[in-house]
Amino acid sequence: MEIRNYRYFLSVILLLSCASGWAQLNPVATLLQENGAIPEDSYQMYGGDSYTGSAPLEFYFAANMEEVNPSLRFEWNFSDDADFSTIFLTRFDENTTYTFDNAGTSYVRLQVTDLDTEITDISETFTIIVSESELKIPNAFSPNDDGINDIFQVTYKSLVKFEATVFNRWGQKLYHWNLANIDEGWDGTAHGKQVPAGVYYIVVKALGADGVVYNHRGDINILR
Repeated sequence: MEIRNYRYFLSVILLLSCASGWAQLNPVATLLQENGAIPEDSYQMYGGDSYTGSAPLEFYFAANMEEVNPSLRFEWNFSDDADFSTIFLTRFDENTTYTFDNAGTSYVRLQVTDLDTEITDISETFTIIVSESELKIPNAFSPNDDGINDIFQVTYKSLVKFEATVFNRWGQKLYHWNLANIDEGWDGTAHGKQVPAGVYYIVVKALGADGVVYNHRGDINILR
């Protein structure tokens, strides 16, 4: 009698699994961008995993299902609460991309519902942690092509806005760059020519993912 009950219970599980169109949810998240740059090495994680990085932090979330039943409804939930008591974003796509711009912890899960059987399965949770912002600005560099400190570059984490402008002593703008090319920095040239050694003026405005506002005005010393 006990063997019959076990077989019946197992048959029900298999029947529900097949009717729903999946055996087990195993979504995957692929890192596309971190701190404004494409990662050198590919990185993937699965439900139940966590990742800590600097904003903007962009992930591609995929349901990762071999066969998709037309009756399946996909629902990605994004929340600031581990229990998903409040959800700040819902997307009804099999796969989706999202950029995390705010410092703190976010939680992501996938719900799949078979509309024919009304069976819903929920994945394990992805935990995404965006670190607090940071901005450090040097005051000197030596663009003499010796391979050491040739480029004026800022050090940063989790910035969502960045603007920098360099002026000479007469207030003439020599160079400008922003978040899109923040890592390029300044090579000490203006209008295609190397500027003389001396003191220059820089104005930086930036915004961190944690809401911190950066306003910097200072000198840059060029040493040759």
